[in-house]
Amino acid sequence: MGLFDRFFRSRHVAGIARDTLEFALSSAEDTHPNEYMGFMRGTPAREFDLDEEVHPDDYVVTDVLVIPGTETNPVSATVKTNMVPNDLRAAGSIHSHPNGVLRPSDADLGTFGRNDVHIIVGYPYGKTDWKAFDREGSVIDLPVLDVEPPEEEFFDITQADIDEEFREGGFER
Repeated sequence: MGLFDRFFRSRHVAGIARDTLEFALSSAEDTHPNEYMGFMRGTPAREFDLDEEVHPDDYVVTDVLVIPGTETNPVSATVKTNMVPNDLRAAGSIHSHPNGVLRPSDADLGTFGRNDVHIIVGYPYGKTDWKAFDREGSVIDLPVLDVEPPEEEFFDITQADIDEEFREGGFER
């Protein structure tokens, strides 16, 4: 691989973690009959023990972010775009079609321009009730991978951490 390829290679999404897909399907079922909307984030494939055919710079979808203030109804989901993080791990979007139709609408296609993979899940939200699409709305193969998503440490705050922050004057009382 040349220097240009290493620095400017387009990120490729190698698959989605089974637990992540199951989370999205369950979330869509919980919001039914309203649409469900989330944004997918990936983890570099090098963090998993994957087949050598997967490039280490590829990504595995491991997270779904639900944006605060998202408004949903049975035919659409509206996201406050100013709340969407500008995330280097962004991989695409995932949303539901409560009517069970697994193809993008014109409105969906208008939002697909960003990122590489967009997933639509549909009623009744079973293991096969989803499809992945590229930016243009063409169906793509997105393998479901049996990998453990990494543990996030962002919210791993203990009472001892809070007490220490108070002692150091980091929090106002």
